[in-house]
Amino acid sequence: MKHQIKAFLEFTSGYRAWLEPATDLGEVEALIDQLKPVPIKQNLVRIGSNDDGGYLLPDDLEGISACVSPGVSTEVCFDYAVADRGCDIFMADASVDGPPVNHPRFHFVKKFVDVFEDDRNMRLDTICAAIGREYAGDRLLQMDIEGAEYRVLLDASDETLESFRIMAIEFHHLTRMFAAFPFAMIRATFQKLLRFHYVVHIHPNNVCRPTVRGNISIPPVMEFTFLRKDRAKLDPSRRPTLPHPLDRENVSGIPAVPLPDCWM
Repeated sequence: MKHQIKAFLEFTSGYRAWLEPATDLGEVEALIDQLKPVPIKQNLVRIGSNDDGGYLLPDDLEGISACVSPGVSTEVCFDYAVADRGCDIFMADASVDGPPVNHPRFHFVKKFVDVFEDDRNMRLDTICAAIGREYAGDRLLQMDIEGAEYRVLLDASDETLESFRIMAIEFHHLTRMFAAFPFAMIRATFQKLLRFHYVVHIHPNNVCRPTVRGNISIPPVMEFTFLRKDRAKLDPSRRPTLPHPLDRENVSGIPAVPLPDCWM
């Protein structure tokens, strides 16, 4: 029976895209237009490693009081680099007992960040509220939580989101935009973020190949960098460089995934 159930699940998974109602491609294209990186005067700097775990951020980190970092696993090179700049890091991940290396500025709680509270889960608002008053200034968000980012960000309050000057978020399952039901949640998530922040950089993770429908190509996993609108110095004459000279492939030894033209 177990083998039959496994075979059934594999079958339904393989044909899910065929069974689900498709999103109108015009709606997908309209969302992508909103997500194209805007030109800013600030330069981008690479924080973290030269492979998976490094992110490009606007060179506007001075004065950030704390970094909130849900999703730890075994990679904290970004967190360590930010901590070395004098910023305290507030981590959360129930899948590990702590970060793989220690730093005096690391603060860890063994919980997942989700949309409810129990002994293994906490909301993003909760981890932000628990940070002391001495960290009252702008904050940085670095989030890689394997697909839970959509519900977590939709659940977050405006006050929490506005507290982040910069956000570096890895978004998963982006090709599900071609299916109507997940598209609605993905669009709602991005539109919520775009009320307060601009997209200033996108980097596709080369672990998966893009999915193409018509003239639209979507890499399944991409890293987005956001800058709060009041901090952005827009420069319409300066076109974003994509890929950026500081971009690196997440996985070595396999072909790169350049950002498709429809995203630029």
